[in-house]
Amino acid sequence: MALNRKIAYINLSTGEIETAPIPLEMRKLYLGGRGMDMYLLYNHTKQGIDPLGPDNVLLVSAGVLGATLASASARTHVAAKSPLTGFVGSTNMGGFFAPELRWAGFDHLVIKSKAKKPVYLWINDGEIEIRDASHIWGQGVFDTQESIRQELGDEEVKVMCCGPAGENLVRFANVMTGLKNAGGRSGMGAVMGSKNLKAIAVRGTMDIEIKHPEQALEYDEQMIAKVNRTKFAQIMQKWGTMFIYGVTNSTGLVRCQNFQLNQLVGGDIECEYIEDVSFGTEGCFGCVIHCRHKYIIKEGPYAGVYNQGPEYTSQGAFGMEVGCNNFNTVLVGNHLVNTYGMDTLETGSMIAWAMELYEKGILTDKDTDGLKLEWGNDEAVIEMVHRIAERKGLGDILAEGPLRAAEKIGQDSLKYNIQVKGMSNLHSDERPTPALALGIATGSRGSDHLRSRPAIDLYHLPEPVLRKIYGNPTPYDGPLTSEYTDYEGKPRQVQWQEMVYEAVDCLGICKYHTVFLSPNLLSFDEFSKLLYYNTGLEMTPPEIWEVADRAYTVERLFNIREGLTREHDWLVDRYFDEPTPVGLPVARGKKLDREKFKKMIDEYYELHDWDENGVPRPETLEKLGLDKEPSHKL
Repeated sequence: MALNRKIAYINLSTGEIETAPIPLEMRKLYLGGRGMDMYLLYNHTKQGIDPLGPDNVLLVSAGVLGATLASASARTHVAAKSPLTGFVGSTNMGGFFAPELRWAGFDHLVIKSKAKKPVYLWINDGEIEIRDASHIWGQGVFDTQESIRQELGDEEVKVMCCGPAGENLVRFANVMTGLKNAGGRSGMGAVMGSKNLKAIAVRGTMDIEIKHPEQALEYDEQMIAKVNRTKFAQIMQKWGTMFIYGVTNSTGLVRCQNFQLNQLVGGDIECEYIEDVSFGTEGCFGCVIHCRHKYIIKEGPYAGVYNQGPEYTSQGAFGMEVGCNNFNTVLVGNHLVNTYGMDTLETGSMIAWAMELYEKGILTDKDTDGLKLEWGNDEAVIEMVHRIAERKGLGDILAEGPLRAAEKIGQDSLKYNIQVKGMSNLHSDERPTPALALGIATGSRGSDHLRSRPAIDLYHLPEPVLRKIYGNPTPYDGPLTSEYTDYEGKPRQVQWQEMVYEAVDCLGICKYHTVFLSPNLLSFDEFSKLLYYNTGLEMTPPEIWEVADRAYTVERLFNIREGLTREHDWLVDRYFDEPTPVGLPVARGKKLDREKFKKMIDEYYELHDWDENGVPRPETLEKLGLDKEPSHKL
């Protein structure tokens, strides 16, 4: 059945491999995916370990709905202590790896210690083998996957790997599968590199029994129709996430020239430019949206190179943030970070920060080895991508991430870096949007848009609609407002979105199929039915909320154990001191109010049943069954 997959404990140093069933009790507590990973991370690491040392644990997981009839049930979750922030390391990616892992008999891999030489894991129908990877160490992401498939003689093998950035311990290196499925944010590729683990290859032919196949198929058809009816899905099917740029940039909700502007004038990186290089779209396992473009670069040194995407995040990283208005730069930058296995958001943000430091004279030509780090210098941006991945010159410093790099550069450089908890913000400017600002300030893995972003706050939805969304499945009778510049009611929106995203990551389905950029997509009621029809597990919407709450609280406990305080749930001074200079009237001249923001955090903590310092209360832990953690049940 869909619940009979196993967990594997793999020691890379000794070669020992143990497998065990996953108790139903643990399924009901954490479901799978991110939820189970957070439990395992808290239980299998000790306080204060070096994230790049052998005591860190790497967790690779499929969601409990992975490879079932549930739409878009493709997501892979990867976790460890983050080498970038020192807090929760957690990332999620699409593609085909997680379904293949489930067909091979496993839902969770707990990878410990460090191999003496480069290795990869070969997982095939219930069997796990540690193989030599010395011959593929140094290869890029695409070549690594192809080399392993050729070695195993099977083109259907799915591979998750780190690229050269992970091998070089760039603290924001990705894990990757396929051409563009990136487990970005928080540096999980660097953890792979630190363990001498180049890749995990998977092939499975073991059936997954759907508990109620006829009802599951019928209900998924309804869900697909529900998704396809939304304007959001129709736009995504044509442009992918790049369509977001047109709205956010024209309004003035983006970071441009690091944090100096909130709008990129022009329009040469609009989504329509993909038509010149695209020859179709693709999707992940079980997904009808097909949001990724297949493209070939047509200009410059990389002409003729094939890749997929780019996402809105690459438009920001290699367009808005660095002041480049050249779509080809976005395409090349996207290709390079995918090849090196490096987080596009962190890469673009670190380069943009360095450009502002260069402009202010904090960095000079001596620091850059003569490279002119000037706004809009396309060649310099591309060169810095190489230097960061290869840890050359200034790139070696930027590869350390915001806090460590600022410490090395000195001269008050940190004040110019737009980061939370040591993770750079994405290319958005939240000064006009208190809800989105609260989301990035309190995100469990650092500044983030995939942990708690209530994006529908931008839609001016009527209050009755908001109340219907944010009052389900747990009651809420506090304030709500249709104005995204207001502060009232935003903590509930952030908390609610946290629970949706946690639940989605436990189930293993895509966030784009849920309430994120559309209010008309799946939520807790649908999660409950999908879970029952596919796995037979009966859980009400409030019970799924409780699973999400429990897992999110474990993340908080982990971070507190590693030194997190209330001061970490805050934004850099520029959000409060510098008003937005341009944009539409609704976004122009905006900055956050410190006192109102502090009150939002107080309310946010109270909604979580945490104390005024953001620490879960004893009665909260008891209610969630966490008062005896770590319990080492798995």
